[in-house]
Amino acid sequence: MGRTFKVERDYQSYLIKKLSNLFPGSFVIPMDGNYIQGFPDILILYANKWAALECKRSRGEPHRPNQDYYVERLDKMSFSRFIFPENEEEVLHDLQQAFQS
Repeated sequence: MGRTFKVERDYQSYLIKKLSNLFPGSFVIPMDGNYIQGFPDILILYANKWAALECKRSRGEPHRPNQDYYVERLDKMSFSRFIFPENEEEVLHDLQQAFQS
């Protein structure tokens, strides 16, 4: 993907709109990063399933404390991934597959 973002919140805003269009009727909720340190940025509620995504503006962005822990733990419960422009297509494909199963 050729998109670049100056800050993570710009990518997050773009992604929220994209997810809302991709999954009509879903709730795409930006999470408060100050509530639980390291908890993923976006929660998606769709039909009887859910997912959590941690946004990074690029592949090389560092992970903050607890982010790996929560992404791994939530993935075991349902679906959770780090997402950034370079892996967006793959993650959204996997998310569509998870929501269809």
